[in-house]
Amino acid sequence: MTNSPIAANQAFYAAVAQGDAAAMDALWSRRQPVACIHPGWPMLAGREAVMKSWAAILRDPPRIVAEAARVLDYGDTAIVLCIEKIGDNRLAATNVFSREPEGWRLVHHQAGPTRETAPAPAKPAGTIH
Repeated sequence: MTNSPIAANQAFYAAVAQGDAAAMDALWSRRQPVACIHPGWPMLAGREAVMKSWAAILRDPPRIVAEAARVLDYGDTAIVLCIEKIGDNRLAATNVFSREPEGWRLVHHQAGPTRETAPAPAKPAGTIH
Protein backbone atom coordinates (compact mmCIF):
# COMPACT_ATOMS: atom_id res chain seq x y z
CA MET A 1 0.00 0.00 0.00
CA THR A 2 1.27 3.47 -0.83
CA ASN A 3 0.98 5.54 2.34
CA SER A 4 1.83 8.92 0.84
CA PRO A 5 1.70 10.65 -2.52
CA ILE A 6 5.50 10.77 -2.64
CA ALA A 7 5.72 7.01 -2.02
CA ALA A 8 3.13 6.43 -4.76
CA ASN A 9 5.15 8.66 -7.08
CA GLN A 10 8.32 6.69 -6.31
CA ALA A 11 6.45 3.43 -6.96
CA PHE A 12 5.28 4.83 -10.31
CA TYR A 13 8.83 5.58 -11.46
CA ALA A 14 10.07 2.22 -10.09
CA ALA A 15 7.43 0.45 -12.20
CA VAL A 16 8.63 2.36 -15.27
CA ALA A 17 12.31 1.60 -14.52
CA GLN A 18 11.57 -2.09 -14.06
CA GLY A 19 9.20 -2.33 -17.02
CA ASP A 20 6.67 -3.80 -14.60
CA ALA A 21 3.24 -3.63 -16.23
CA ALA A 22 1.54 -5.40 -13.30
CA ALA A 23 2.92 -2.86 -10.82
CA MET A 24 1.89 -0.03 -13.14
CA ASP A 25 -1.63 -1.46 -13.40
CA ALA A 26 -1.88 -1.68 -9.60
CA LEU A 27 -0.89 2.01 -9.23
CA TRP A 28 -3.73 3.39 -11.35
CA SER A 29 -7.19 4.01 -9.90
CA ARG A 30 -10.01 1.61 -10.59
CA ARG A 31 -12.49 3.92 -8.79
CA GLN A 32 -11.89 7.31 -10.44
CA PRO A 33 -11.74 8.37 -14.10
CA VAL A 34 -8.12 8.39 -15.32
CA ALA A 35 -6.23 10.22 -18.06
CA CYS A 36 -2.69 10.40 -19.38
CA ILE A 37 -0.79 12.65 -21.76
CA HIS A 38 2.54 11.19 -22.91
CA PRO A 39 4.83 13.56 -24.85
CA GLY A 40 3.87 13.43 -28.52
CA TRP A 41 0.85 11.18 -27.94
CA PRO A 42 -2.82 12.05 -28.20
CA MET A 43 -4.67 12.69 -24.94
CA LEU A 44 -5.77 9.39 -23.42
CA ALA A 45 -8.86 9.11 -21.24
CA GLY A 46 -10.23 5.98 -19.62
CA ARG A 47 -8.45 3.19 -17.81
CA GLU A 48 -8.34 0.83 -20.79
CA ALA A 49 -6.62 3.36 -23.09
CA VAL A 50 -4.21 4.49 -20.37
CA MET A 51 -3.18 0.96 -19.39
CA LYS A 52 -2.79 -0.04 -23.05
CA SER A 53 -0.38 2.88 -23.51
CA TRP A 54 1.68 1.83 -20.50
CA ALA A 55 1.79 -1.79 -21.67
CA ALA A 56 3.27 -0.56 -24.98
CA ILE A 57 5.78 1.76 -23.28
CA LEU A 58 6.89 -0.83 -20.74
CA ARG A 59 7.80 -3.39 -23.42
CA ASP A 60 10.95 -1.29 -23.89
CA PRO A 61 10.92 0.99 -20.84
CA PRO A 62 12.62 4.37 -21.04
CA ARG A 63 15.38 5.11 -18.56
CA ILE A 64 13.71 7.83 -16.49
CA VAL A 65 14.98 9.34 -13.27
CA ALA A 66 12.53 11.53 -11.36
CA GLU A 67 14.09 14.52 -9.62
CA ALA A 68 12.97 17.43 -7.47
CA ALA A 69 9.57 15.97 -6.54
CA ARG A 70 7.26 18.24 -4.58
CA VAL A 71 3.75 17.59 -3.35
CA LEU A 72 0.70 19.82 -3.42
CA ASP A 73 -1.65 18.18 -0.91
CA TYR A 74 -5.39 18.81 -1.18
CA GLY A 75 -6.57 16.21 1.33
CA ASP A 76 -7.87 13.25 -0.66
CA THR A 77 -6.16 14.49 -3.82
CA ALA A 78 -2.48 15.29 -4.26
CA ILE A 79 -0.39 16.55 -7.14
CA VAL A 80 3.25 15.58 -7.39
CA LEU A 81 5.34 17.84 -9.62
CA CYS A 82 8.76 16.58 -10.67
CA ILE A 83 11.37 16.63 -13.38
CA GLU A 84 11.83 13.50 -15.47
CA LYS A 85 15.43 13.12 -16.57
CA ILE A 86 15.72 11.01 -19.72
CA GLY A 87 19.33 11.06 -20.90
CA ASP A 88 20.18 14.74 -21.48
CA ASN A 89 16.50 15.68 -21.79
CA ARG A 90 14.24 16.91 -19.04
CA LEU A 91 10.47 16.83 -18.92
CA ALA A 92 8.20 18.54 -16.42
CA ALA A 93 5.79 15.94 -15.05
CA THR A 94 2.50 16.24 -13.20
CA ASN A 95 1.18 13.16 -11.42
CA VAL A 96 -2.23 13.44 -9.78
CA PHE A 97 -3.15 10.95 -7.06
CA SER A 98 -6.41 10.13 -5.32
CA ARG A 99 -6.52 8.71 -1.78
CA GLU A 100 -8.43 5.43 -1.94
CA PRO A 101 -8.99 2.68 0.65
CA GLU A 102 -6.09 0.73 -0.92
CA GLY A 103 -3.73 3.73 -0.79
CA TRP A 104 -2.84 6.57 -3.15
CA ARG A 105 -3.69 5.81 -6.79
CA LEU A 106 -2.82 7.65 -9.98
CA VAL A 107 -5.64 9.38 -11.80
CA HIS A 108 -3.56 11.51 -14.19
CA HIS A 109 -0.02 11.67 -15.56
CA GLN A 110 1.30 14.29 -17.94
CA ALA A 111 4.87 15.03 -19.02
CA GLY A 112 6.21 17.57 -21.47
CA PRO A 113 9.29 19.61 -22.36
CA THR A 114 10.59 22.15 -19.88
CA ARG A 115 13.34 24.74 -19.69
CA GLU A 116 13.95 23.83 -16.06
CA THR A 117 17.44 22.55 -15.41
CA ALA A 118 18.58 19.81 -13.08
CA PRO A 119 18.80 20.69 -9.41
CA ALA A 120 22.27 21.70 -8.27
CA PRO A 121 24.22 18.85 -6.68
CA ALA A 122 24.19 18.89 -2.89
CA LYS A 123 27.33 20.27 -1.34
CA PRO A 124 29.14 18.00 1.13
CA ALA A 125 28.66 18.82 4.81
CA GLY A 126 31.09 21.41 6.04
CA THR A 127 31.47 23.02 2.61
CA ILE A 128 31.62 26.80 2.63
CA HIS A 129 28.84 28.26 0.49
